Amino acid sequence: MGFTRRQELAQRANTMRNNQTYYERLLWLHFLRTYPISFVPQKVIGNYIVDFYCRKARLSIELDGDSHYSIRQREYDRVRTTFFEVLEIKELRFTNTEVVENFEGVCEAIHIEVQRRRNDVLTQENCFQKLKTR
Repeated sequence: MGFTRRQELAQRANTMRNNQTYYERLLWLHFLRTYPISFVPQKVIGNYIVDFYCRKARLSIELDGDSHYSIRQREYDRVRTTFFEVLEIKELRFTNTEVVENFEGVCEAIHIEVQRRRNDVLTQENCFQKLKTR
């Protein structure tokens, strides 16, 4: 008996969760895992798997490696982003280089977007105070 598409995606997401890229691990372990608003890694949404997702802020974070620069991949990403927009999910994209070279800036951009979408939850000072005390 075969798996449904949803089961296949869930299984693939689980595999990806257990085999994160260096850049995903860096962002997860040093920021998102302990962020006061819950994020989950490798979340299935529709027919897609997002790198990180925050349900309360309806925010998706995608880390783009070299494969995202091909014409075919850019079109796939455009369609995917449109799908998320229809669901009112904001998608933030960062390159792997940005994560390494501007880690604090990436974290701040994520925090600002969470604030925009959930301004009742945190103040910027509280969140970055936690980040700096680690």
